Amino acid sequence: MLKGFVTLDPEARVAPVRRRLFGSFVEHLGRCVYTGIYEPGHPTADADGFRSDVLDLVRELGVSTIRYPGGNFVSAYRWEDGIGPVARRPARLDLAWHSTEPNTVGVDEFMRWCRLAGVEPMLAVNLGTRGIQEAVDLLEYCNIESGTRLSDLRREHGAKNPHNVRMWCLGNEMDGPWQVGHRSAAEYGRLAAQTARAMRMVDPKLELVVCGSSSSSMPTFGAWEQTVLGETYDEVDYISAHAYYEEHDGDKASFLASAVDMDYFIGSVVAAADLVREKGKKQKRINISFDEWNVWYQSRLAAELPTDSWPVAPRLLEDQYSVLDAVTIGGLLISLLRHSDRVHAASLAQLVNVIAPIMTEPGGRAWRQAAFHPFALTSRYAAGEVLRVQPASPSQKTRRYGDVPILDAVATVDDDGQASVFAVNRSPAEAMTLAVDARTLGDARIVECVTLSDPDAYRVNTADHPDAVVPRPNTTATVADGRAELLLPPASWTMLRLAPPPTS
Repeated sequence: MLKGFVTLDPEARVAPVRRRLFGSFVEHLGRCVYTGIYEPGHPTADADGFRSDVLDLVRELGVSTIRYPGGNFVSAYRWEDGIGPVARRPARLDLAWHSTEPNTVGVDEFMRWCRLAGVEPMLAVNLGTRGIQEAVDLLEYCNIESGTRLSDLRREHGAKNPHNVRMWCLGNEMDGPWQVGHRSAAEYGRLAAQTARAMRMVDPKLELVVCGSSSSSMPTFGAWEQTVLGETYDEVDYISAHAYYEEHDGDKASFLASAVDMDYFIGSVVAAADLVREKGKKQKRINISFDEWNVWYQSRLAAELPTDSWPVAPRLLEDQYSVLDAVTIGGLLISLLRHSDRVHAASLAQLVNVIAPIMTEPGGRAWRQAAFHPFALTSRYAAGEVLRVQPASPSQKTRRYGDVPILDAVATVDDDGQASVFAVNRSPAEAMTLAVDARTLGDARIVECVTLSDPDAYRVNTADHPDAVVPRPNTTATVADGRAELLLPPASWTMLRLAPPPTS
C-alpha cells in the first residue's frame, strides 16, 4: 500500500483564496452560446431566451467570472454587430471556427445573463483585425453612464446603467499563427501598450490582461513574455497563460500528472515577469490570469471543423469527460490554488457544451459532466487562506515528466478554523493511505470526506445516466488526536473537510 502524508499549518500561508480563480469562459464557438446558455423556445427559457436549467447548473458550479466573447473568435469580431434590434444584426463568417455567427447574442445580452448567473464579466477586445479605437469604443459603450454617443446608444438599447466591466483582455493568443491578425511579440506589445494607455484615459482603474503564451510548448515561450512585458509592463496588471491537456497513447500516469506542467508554466511566466521588473526597476508585480485551461482532446480537432460549409452553432469540441479527465482537472485546480500568490484569476475553458462541465441537448436536458464535480466542490469549499502543505509520498516514473510524486495536495483554512484538503492519487493502479496531521487546528473533527473515482477510469456521465460519475462519501476517513487518515483509491480526487469542535 502506498503511503502519503501532509501537514496542515495555519502559519504556512501562501495567499488568500482568490475567488477569480474559479472563473470560466463563454466563446461564440460551437454550441456554447446557441443551444447552450441561450435557446429561445426551450421549456426552461426565460423572456430573454436564456435556459434556466443551465443557469441553475452554472450557479451550482460556483463560477466567479466569465471571459467573453473569445478566444480565437474575438480576433475577427465586430462588437457593433451584436447590439441593437436583433432583426437588424448582420450574420458574419467566423473565420476562427469556420462557422456563421448570427449575432443574436451580443454584449448587452451577455451582460444580462451575467447578472442572472451572479458572475463578473471579463471582456476581450479584438486586437487581431482591429485596434485602439474599437477597444475604446467598446469601453465607452459598456462603462460610461451617459452623455456620449455610445453610452447613450447603450441606453437606447435598454441598458440604462453602465455594465461596469473591470477586467479586460487585450486580444487573445496573439503568439499563435492560427490567430487572425497574428503578430510578433514586439508588434503585439506595442499595440497592446497603446490600447491599454487609451483605455486607461477613459478609466484608470481598469484591470488589464496582456496576452502571454498560448502554451508552454510554443517556440517563443519565455521570450514572448519578456518582449511583450518590456512594452506593456507599466500599462497592464496581468499576463495571460493558456494550457490544455489530454491523455496520449494510454499514458495515464503522465496525464494524471498534468499539474506538473502547469506548475512549470506558472513558474516560468513568473520568472519572466520578475526579470522584466528587475531590469526596469519597477515597483509593481505583474500577476497571472490563467484565462484558458482545461482537459481538451485537441488531437481530434482537425476532424471536427467544418470545411465545405459555414453552419450556425455546429457541434464542435463536445468532449465527454471521464473519471480520469475529472481527476486530472481536480489536480490542475490544486496547482492553481498552490500558486494563488501569483495566479490571481483563471478561466476554465469553456462553460457549456464546448470542452465543458455542463452539457445540453437542444430542446432537451442539461446535465453535469464528471469534470463538473471537482470544480464545484473546490469553488464551494476552498476559502480563507491557501496553505503550503508540502505533500510527501513515493514517486512514479512518467513518460512525459520523469519521476513525479504520486500524491498531490493543497489545503485551505478559513477564519473559523475550518480546513479543506484537496488531494489526488496519481497512481493509475495503486491505492494510497493518506495521513493528515491537523493538530495545529486543535481537536479537529471530520465534517465531510468525498472521493471521485471508479474502477472504470473511462466512465462518463450522459443525458440518460447523468449521475454515473459523482463524488461519493469516503467512509474510510477517521480522525483521532488531531490526525486524520483515509484511503485514496487509484486515479482519484478527494476532498476532506475538517473543523474545530463546536463551541458550547
